[in-house]
Amino acid sequence: MTVNTSESPVVQQEDFNQVSKPYRTYVLTILTLVYAFNFIDRQIIGILSPFIKADLGLNDAQLGWLKGLYFAVLYTVVGIPIAWLADRYSRVNIVAISLTLWSGFTALSGMATTYTQLAIARIGVGIGEAGGSPPSHSILSDLYPKEKRAGALAIYSLGIPFGIMLAFFASAFILKGGDANWRLVMLSVGIPGVLLAILLKLTIKEPPRGGNLNSAAAKTPSWQSIKVLLTIPSWWGMCIAISLASFGSYAISTWMMDFYLRAYPNLDLTSLLIKVGIINGTAYAFGVWFGGVITDKWGKTNRGAYGWVPALGLLVGVPAYICSVQVTDLNTSLMLLTVLLFTSGFYLGPSFALAQTLAPVKVRAMSTALFFFVLNIIALGGGPTFIGILSKSLTAEHGEVEALRLSLSAVSVPYVLAIVAFIWTARKIPADWAAAEKRNG
Repeated sequence: MTVNTSESPVVQQEDFNQVSKPYRTYVLTILTLVYAFNFIDRQIIGILSPFIKADLGLNDAQLGWLKGLYFAVLYTVVGIPIAWLADRYSRVNIVAISLTLWSGFTALSGMATTYTQLAIARIGVGIGEAGGSPPSHSILSDLYPKEKRAGALAIYSLGIPFGIMLAFFASAFILKGGDANWRLVMLSVGIPGVLLAILLKLTIKEPPRGGNLNSAAAKTPSWQSIKVLLTIPSWWGMCIAISLASFGSYAISTWMMDFYLRAYPNLDLTSLLIKVGIINGTAYAFGVWFGGVITDKWGKTNRGAYGWVPALGLLVGVPAYICSVQVTDLNTSLMLLTVLLFTSGFYLGPSFALAQTLAPVKVRAMSTALFFFVLNIIALGGGPTFIGILSKSLTAEHGEVEALRLSLSAVSVPYVLAIVAFIWTARKIPADWAAAEKRNG
C-alpha cells in the first residue's frame, strides 16, 4: 500500500446528503474498530506490566518510561507531518499503513528479550499510531455535519473503552491458570490489526473534503490557516483541559493493574481482568456515548455545553477516584473506579468535535494532530512516566504498595486543574464558534 501522490481537492462544497447513511455508518464502524486496535496495542503493556517487570527484572521507573515517554515522543512528533499529508493526500491509505505498522510492532514487542528491544518496539508502535486519529477525524468530519460531529466522534471514541476491554479480555484468556506468557498476548493482539488494515483499504473510499469552496478559509494558504487556529482561545482551552484530564486517565489505566496486584496479592487474576474489562466496555463506553449525545443536544442552545459537560462529569468522578485508591476492599475500589470511568468519558466527544468545528477547513487533520501533540506530550508521555518515577522514589521509605498508592493519589491535582480549564473554555466557546461559522462558510 502506498500513499496516493495525487492531491485531493483542497475543499469541495459540503453535501452530506450525497453519502448514504449505511455507508457513513460503516465507515464510522470501521474507523472505531481501528481506534479500538489503537488502544488495545497501547493499553496492553499496562495490563502486562507486572509480568514484564518480573520477567525482565525492571523497576517502576523503567516501566514508567516504557508506558509513557518512549511511546509518546515520536507518536506526537510524527503526528504533525502525517497530519500535513492527511490534509493533502489519501487519508484512507495513511490510516491503513499506520494500522499495519503499529500492529506489527506490537507483535514484535512479544519477541523482545531485553529492556532495550522492548523500548524500541514501543517506539515503533508510537510511530505507527501517530497516523491513526488525525486522518480518521478528518474523514468523519467530511461525512457528518458539525451539528452531529460530537455524537459521531463520541462513537469513534468508543474505540478507547472497547479497545481497553478487548485488551483485558485477551489477557484474561491467555493468562488464565497463572500462565504469565505476556509475549503470547502481544502476538495475539498485534496480528489481527494487519488484517483489519487490509479490510479498511479494500472497502473504504476517500471522501471529498468538506467546506465551502468559495469561503475565505478555503482560499487561505495552509500556514495562515494554522496561524488562525492557534489564536482561538477555546481551542487552546479545550486542548489544555483534555490534556490535564488525560494525564490522570493514562496514569490510572497503565498503573491500576500493578496497584491491584500489589495491594491485593491473593486476588483471582482472571476474575480481575474480566471485571476491569467489563467496566471499561460498559461504564466508560456509556460515558463516552452519553457525553457526546448530551453535548449535541445541550449544545444546540448553549455552545458552552462543550466545556460544561466534561467539567460536571469530572466534578463527580474525581472524588470517587480519590476514594478508590484509599479503600481496603477490592470490590469497593472497583465500584468507585467505575464512577470515574463513566464520567471521564464525557470529555472525549465534545473535545474532539470542537477541535474539528473551530478549525479552518483546510487544516482539520492538522488541528487534531496539534491537539494530540499537546495532549500526548502532557498526558500520554507525562502521566505513566510521572507515576513510575514518583513510585520508585517513594518505595524505599513507604514500600511498593504505599508508594504506588500515594503516586496514584497525586493525579487528583491535574484532574482539578482540568475542571477549571473546562469551565474557562465553556465561557469562550460561543464567540469562537460563531467566528468559525463565519470563517468556514
